[in-house]
Parts: sequence; structure tokens; C-alpha cells
Amino acid sequence: MTTTTTRLLIHGASGRMGQALLRIAAERQELTQVVGAISRKVGQRVIDGVPQFASSELGGLPECDAIIDFSLPEAFDPLLAYCIAHGRPLVSGTTGLSAEQITALDAASARIPVLWASNFSLGVAVLVDLVERAARALPGWDCDIVEQHHTRKLDAPSGTALTLGEAAARGGAQARFAAIRAGDIVGEHTVQFATLGERIELVHRATNRDIFARGALHAAAWLARQAPGRYRIADVLG
Repeated sequence: MTTTTTRLLIHGASGRMGQALLRIAAERQELTQVVGAISRKVGQRVIDGVPQFASSELGGLPECDAIIDFSLPEAFDPLLAYCIAHGRPLVSGTTGLSAEQITALDAASARIPVLWASNFSLGVAVLVDLVERAARALPGWDCDIVEQHHTRKLDAPSGTALTLGEAAARGGAQARFAAIRAGDIVGEHTVQFATLGERIELVHRATNRDIFARGALHAAAWLARQAPGRYRIADVLG
């Protein structure tokens, strides 16, 4: 059996997720090879054998099979333009994107494979499905989503919380949101359905950021072999 190595560029490499992606990709070089790391600023030109590029140097990036993006909304537009111009599949977990940026991502899917997700955890993918089913089965119940993250996370509610809210809406519920920023919490999401005399809670807790990095790497290897289109985590999971 022949295993194909997927060549990746990591955009947002200096962030927490970027660092996790670089570390885990290095542990599985028979499957993924990082051919470049892109950050807002560059000090060393090569770190642990990986060429480093500034976000202003997109024109000089090496060939790759896919790009993984965990950055900020202000860095997203030039990267998407680069992917379209060079035919690069894009996996993005950048949250806080504007409606216009989401529309641009949809339009790009006519030319390249794109996969945007607020969360790359298998458990969260299952939670999204459960929330939609619960909302449909519990008409008229109150729906509240409480999310907790570390103090450095800027967007609130989190992208995952908004995705859960969209799932609730598909089931007929209107979710209310609460956000907590404290300590070094990796990520916790609670969806509560309540009515007189009873309530149901659906909870997902992430204790290690590596689960998201592994999911994104798996998604990138899968996306690199797809036709242009707009994909979801559920498509990767089959």
C-alpha cells in the first residue's frame, strides 16, 4: 500500500493552533510535510527545518497540496485571494469572519476546494448533530449555549457556539448565548434545553488543543484530493 505525503503550508503559524499543527505534523512526516510556515512577522528564516514566511510574502510561497489557516480575520482576505489565484485547497479554522468573508469563501468554492469549520473535533461534530435533533424533538423549550475559553480568545460567542446555535435553529429553537473567558481553558461548550420541571444538558469539553490540530491535518490531507467545492467536517468523517 502506497502512502502519499501531503505538502502543507501553515498560515498563522505563530499562534497556539499554528504551533500545535507544526509539532504534530513533524511527528507524522510520513503523512504530512510542512513546506512553509506563515506568520505576521518573521525572525529566523528556517525553524526546525521549516521555511518561514511573513504574511506580506505570499507571492513567494513554495508549491503545496493544501493550506491550513488558523489566523485572524484581517489576514484572511489576502490568503483566500492567493489560494484562488494558485489553485490551492484551503482548510480554515479562523473564527470571527464577517458575512462578506463567508460570502467570498462560498464564491471561492467554485474554483478551489474549501473547508471552513469553527471546530475540528470529532466530538463537536457529533454534538452539532445532537443539538439539531434535540431542538427538533423539544419544541418550545428554552435553548441556552454557554461557552468557555482562555483569556486570549478574542471573539465571543465562539465560532463553535455560533455553529451550535445554527444547528439549534435548524431544529426550530432560538438559542441564547453566554461567553466566559478565564485562565487557560482550551474549550468547553454546554447546550441546555429547559422547560418547566426539567432540563437537558449536552456538553463537550476539550482538554487538549491537539485534537483540533489532528482534525485539521486530517481534513487537509483529505481536501487536497477533492474537486472544487464547499466542504464540511461531516464530509471528511464520511
